[in-house]
Amino acid sequence: MRKSRKLRKLEKQMAECEVYSQWSELAQEHDELSGQQRWRQVDQSSMYDYSEIRLRLDKLRSLRARHDYHGLLFTLNEGIHGNMAGMGRSSLYRRAKFGTKRLIEDYVEEVADSLRFLAELESDEIDVQEKLDFFYRSNVCFGRSALMLSGGGVLGFYHLGVVKTLLEEGVLPRVISGSSAGSLVAGVLGTHTDKELEKFYDPANVHFEAEREASAFSRMFFGANPQIDISDLEKLVARMVPDMTFQEAYEKTGRQISVSVAPADVHQRSRLLNAITSPNVYVRSAVMASCAVPGVFPPVMLMAKNQHGEPQPYLPTRKWVDGSIADDLPAKRLQRLYSTNHYIVSMVNPIAIPFLKEDDERSALSSALGALGIGMSREVLNFYRGMVQKRSETWPRFNMLMNSIHTLVDQNYSGDINIVPSFRWYNPGKLLSHLSEQDLIALMKGGEHSTFPRVEAIRTCTKISRTMEEILNRFESGDLRPDESEYKRPRASRRRPPPTRADRDALREHRVHSDRVEKPAKKKPVARKRPASRTKTATKKPSDGKKPGRAGGQQAA
Repeated sequence: MRKSRKLRKLEKQMAECEVYSQWSELAQEHDELSGQQRWRQVDQSSMYDYSEIRLRLDKLRSLRARHDYHGLLFTLNEGIHGNMAGMGRSSLYRRAKFGTKRLIEDYVEEVADSLRFLAELESDEIDVQEKLDFFYRSNVCFGRSALMLSGGGVLGFYHLGVVKTLLEEGVLPRVISGSSAGSLVAGVLGTHTDKELEKFYDPANVHFEAEREASAFSRMFFGANPQIDISDLEKLVARMVPDMTFQEAYEKTGRQISVSVAPADVHQRSRLLNAITSPNVYVRSAVMASCAVPGVFPPVMLMAKNQHGEPQPYLPTRKWVDGSIADDLPAKRLQRLYSTNHYIVSMVNPIAIPFLKEDDERSALSSALGALGIGMSREVLNFYRGMVQKRSETWPRFNMLMNSIHTLVDQNYSGDINIVPSFRWYNPGKLLSHLSEQDLIALMKGGEHSTFPRVEAIRTCTKISRTMEEILNRFESGDLRPDESEYKRPRASRRRPPPTRADRDALREHRVHSDRVEKPAKKKPVARKRPASRTKTATKKPSDGKKPGRAGGQQAA
């Protein structure tokens, strides 16, 4: 009884923490008291193949100690996998409050250290070409992590808290997608550097934005004019998202943001706008389209920058609406474009929240019944949609409604790591209504607190991919960049995005610094050869009618 009272007290203190460092200390104290710290230290568990992980960990350490570099490269090449021996199983990261099995954490750390060790190894040990082939190929095979931000109206302020925690802990993925309210946060992330983002987390600025947001919704719903003014939404987006294209945003921040938009008619498919599929489209217009809730805001025409730097309509015959209707979490498209295979989901969609529960809170029977119910609902909707489509000319509005409902139900609203609010139900009527400043600040704080228990799982599951990303950036535009004559760019490098503006600036500075260092060494041999060259030329051809000094200069050139 005394132990359970202490555990409840710790849990209450964890719920009141303002920063992650305080929360992590209390979480480790909770694990120590509950016995989960002992569970972390013991390798054995039926959840994964601990013997395989231990064998590979000992082998990697032995190869590094024996300086068997090619053996280390071969071992990493055959076994660099995100779910090696089941170590990516989600239940392994929910047992303890802080972290998972120590064996898994040690193995991931050893793989990351071995990758850096091979990258920094002298070229006479392992050829530069061989190293580049390995890292580019492994980067594609291992995959990357992506953060997907769902739609949810004013609940989008919850995403700001999630992003704030991930950014402060250094685990924010570079691939980020957003739809509806999530697209606004994705647009902010893609167009602002880490330094510029600090103003969005300053309580004073958040209060200011919250006040303006609340007053805008108040005027729309409670003012003298009952009509919803699209200009209020435009002003909000204009304040938070600069007027730049997806390509310009990527070159500025290096973040690969994507925005989902849905078609306003039934004969089009949803689209994922980003620097690959639509580099010249303005991020601001994409966010406006993704936030255009059908029946509330009018459809939006996308705008793009032409070759003269002027805005012009993008697909002028088409208009677009709320992206969460068709593709709230575009995992398949991100996988095809960015080689992502691990997804972190921040979910505030009121349609999905009631059905998203932690896996350890659901029994096998309830999970099976839930999946059966969803499957039956999809089949019923498919039947009715087929009937309605036959009468599409006479029932156009009903046909559009059935398509929207079908796409909402037919989506998958979960990822590998889900960050879900503590509340399970939110009144949909309040999603576009007046919220107080305190409510909006509470949403942001709620996002932070919901992310705290997921930070260590994200850190462990993404460490290898973040390490490879760091190494490839160093090879392409950093201190490990080899001479262009020493290697041929591997075929797997085609999956890599072009360098950003910051990468090019860093490479330019590196080249200037290298030239300054090398210039004194190059002048010395030239200065020694000139006297001998002039004498030799003048003695060899005394009757050619040319000055000896000029002949020597031509020969030296």
